[in-house]
This record gives sequence, C-alpha cells and structure tokens, in this order.
Amino acid sequence: MVIWPSFGSVRDSIGETVELSELMGHAPAKVDAKGRIKIPTAFRSIIEERYGNECFITSFEGDKALLYPIPVWREFNARLAKVPSTSPSKRKLMERVHYYGQTSTIDGQGRVLLPAVLRDRAGLDGEVVVLGSSDHLIVWSQAAIDQRMSEDPLTDEDYRELELHGV
Repeated sequence: MVIWPSFGSVRDSIGETVELSELMGHAPAKVDAKGRIKIPTAFRSIIEERYGNECFITSFEGDKALLYPIPVWREFNARLAKVPSTSPSKRKLMERVHYYGQTSTIDGQGRVLLPAVLRDRAGLDGEVVVLGSSDHLIVWSQAAIDQRMSEDPLTDEDYRELELHGV
C-alpha cells in the first residue's frame, strides 16, 4: 500500500488512522458570482501535493464539470491518441471536450474558474456538490445530482455486473 502522509487521513472502523492518496467522497461547495469554485480543502491538498495546481476543466456531455489535474489529463490524452484520427467517436468526444473545456490554475485561495459555457449548460452556480473520483473531481449542481440519485438508482442488474468483476 502506498501511503501519502500529507494527503490527509481518516479513522477506519477500528479507530486506526488511514492515509488518503486518492480523491474520494464528496463535499459541498459554492460557485461565486465570478464563476469560481473553491475546491474543498481535503481534495485540494491531494491535488496540489500529488499533481500540482494546473488543471483542465471540461465535460463530455455538458451536464457536469470534470476537473482533471494536468498530469491526469495528459494520461487520458495519451490513451485517446491511440484511437485513429478518422474515428467519428473520437471526433465527437474531442469537440465536446474542447467546447466545454479550458485550462485553469488553482489560485492561492484554492479557487478555479469554471468555463462560462459549461457553467451555463450544467447550471453550475450557487450550491454545488464536488465528488472525488480517484484522480479527478466531478462537480454537479445540487439539483442535478439530487435528481440523478433519485432517477438512476443501482439496480439488481448493476449489482450482478459488479459482482462479475469481483466487486
């Protein structure tokens, strides 16, 4: 097990301290009038210490913001580069990624500017929810994540599929 001591820690079920090395869980946040979101402290420390403060913010569908640290985004791009340039699926994905996306820097107060087109499309103003997703963050409007949780529950079929993969 790799331990990143400065990334933060939690207590497990038997009271022992477990060091965190990936982005997980959720935290409420707010998008201010200028379109900036303050990254919750626990997420921010992991991102800055492990990846630095440069990031790429985008979306694949326009329903939420995806905040990728630049090293993680580069890994994604390296995998995408293996897809032929003639692929219609690659073209569609890249159009969306670049339409909604922009690079950003986490400022000294832990804020990043969300792209205006993405803020408008995904309704990212005021109260939002930030979800950790191992190596990147997902930002949903509070209303959209509430709706998604109620309208798209885990089904018995989902559990069966996950069980096939040992989960």
